[in-house]
Amino acid sequence: MPTPPRKARTATALLAGALLLLSAPTTQAAPVAAPSAVHVNQLGYLPDGPKRATVVTPSTTALPWQLRDASGRTAASGTTTAVGADAASGDSTHLVDFSSYQGTGTGYTLTVDGRTSHPFDIRAALYDGLRADAMSFFYQQRSGTPIEARLAGAAYARPAGHLGVAPNTGDTSVPCQPGVCDYARDVRGGWYDAGDQGKYVVNGGISTWQLVNSFERAKRAGHAAELGDSTLRVPERGNQVPDVLDEARWELEFLMRMQLPDGKPHAGMAFHKIHDAAWTGLPTRPEQDSQPRELHPPSTAATLNLAASAAQCARVYAPYDAAFAARCLTSARRAWAAATAHPGLLAPDSDSTGGGAYGDTRVGDEFYWAATELYVTTKESRYRDAVTSSPFHTSDDVFTAGGFAWPDTAALGRITLATVPNTLPATDLARVRASVVSAADRYVAAMGRQGYAVPLPTDGYVWGSNGQVANNASVIAIAYELTQQRRYRTGALEALDYLLGRNALGQSYVTGYGDRAALNQHHRFWAHQYDASLPNPPSGSFAGGPNAALQDPVAQEKLAGCKPARCYIDDIGSYSTNEVAINWNAPLAWLVAFAAER
Repeated sequence: MPTPPRKARTATALLAGALLLLSAPTTQAAPVAAPSAVHVNQLGYLPDGPKRATVVTPSTTALPWQLRDASGRTAASGTTTAVGADAASGDSTHLVDFSSYQGTGTGYTLTVDGRTSHPFDIRAALYDGLRADAMSFFYQQRSGTPIEARLAGAAYARPAGHLGVAPNTGDTSVPCQPGVCDYARDVRGGWYDAGDQGKYVVNGGISTWQLVNSFERAKRAGHAAELGDSTLRVPERGNQVPDVLDEARWELEFLMRMQLPDGKPHAGMAFHKIHDAAWTGLPTRPEQDSQPRELHPPSTAATLNLAASAAQCARVYAPYDAAFAARCLTSARRAWAAATAHPGLLAPDSDSTGGGAYGDTRVGDEFYWAATELYVTTKESRYRDAVTSSPFHTSDDVFTAGGFAWPDTAALGRITLATVPNTLPATDLARVRASVVSAADRYVAAMGRQGYAVPLPTDGYVWGSNGQVANNASVIAIAYELTQQRRYRTGALEALDYLLGRNALGQSYVTGYGDRAALNQHHRFWAHQYDASLPNPPSGSFAGGPNAALQDPVAQEKLAGCKPARCYIDDIGSYSTNEVAINWNAPLAWLVAFAAER
């Protein structure tokens, strides 16, 4: 089931989840290696990057540490620095900093006071495999196309889902909910949003933007080839178009299909979402889903997500497919005009039967983001005026401590203005860029106050907190682009350390990466814990992460009283801590692409 970040699921959706869990087997999670008191990035470290670890110890004095290579030889040594209490986890922590070590190899371990970490590598190509796997997640979440064994592996191959082939009823001719419209639409394609089989325009918009922005940033940095043609496992490889853009196009085509046709009420708006009429049973393979599908009412937020992502498409795809870029721009202009004509079609939190509500009653941030993308792409004064007249253009709280997300998108507009050439006055542009750097400073400062160097406040462990970590880390990385100050690259890389094992649980939240990696993420098809004939999630899938609100029955039973940074369990039933979602894998893929550059 989809997991809107930073907003509580409604009681209806919680009940639906609980009922699904009651009908499922109570298989226990597969055993994993025990956590170590010496917490490291279990994948490893870059030779020229920061190399830090966190040690849990009650000691108030410095402790000796040794870095050993695979043969057991001591490669470096030193003493820890006492950090003290870490509020989010309750741990008493020390810091190990072995950044000065420049050697490379595999199978390193770190020993402190007789306790030894999980093994890790130090190598320049450290993130190459994860860069590909984090992107492969999107291919394997595609709706409306077969997933091929040659690209995904035999265990993950499956027929196309939701093409109107029995027992599927859609998505080639999907009716609206009663009273919404009197016609059906072809809304095939796109990505399944999360562990369920719904498709949501607001989550699709931000996720698509992040994948395309990843390429746009890499191109500015001189690294476009690393995300270029034939770099990813997608069917389109070899077509002279960067593979990351091929993947994003699969969602962009769906988003444009969700636009209401001319001659109909609210023409140019976008339907908010499409999913099953009731929650899909767990587990259910996509091609075996027999539920009727429904289009839900159009919303201003969804329409502006379409306008923003399609306007971005128009400039980034132009060198590779001018006709598609032109189609994107036409769709973006139509969406903007429709949203300005209907600014009050707000998605309610109550629409949560069969899928996540993704309710959003504040859309000024989406207006700012969409105006920014249209302005930077077209240079037209009407869009520039919409940008500069928005209160978000000068707001000091665009970059919040918890980070941007699908309901809070003004930061995306600010990032675009700071990084993509435009005609803002020099003083305005300097202010915009300074706001990005200032936000990065706040995130880096927050990391420095904590035992695990997380760019989140203590109250930031919400639904999808790992996605928020990656989002904030991307802001830090953009500050590095703007300033070339090494401390921002260091901050972005240390956020990856947290996600890959340097955290209170000694847990890598990315499948396939680390000795103690997530395995039983919540998903309808990658559901081995419930059905042995189905696979576990593929490598590169990203768990939502600690959620102090405990919004599912498994978390409520197993994690009661947990400290915020510990409110996570690797169980398929814990959809509020252990689901996957496109809007979490997107910033992970963005961040890993940045880290892999050399």
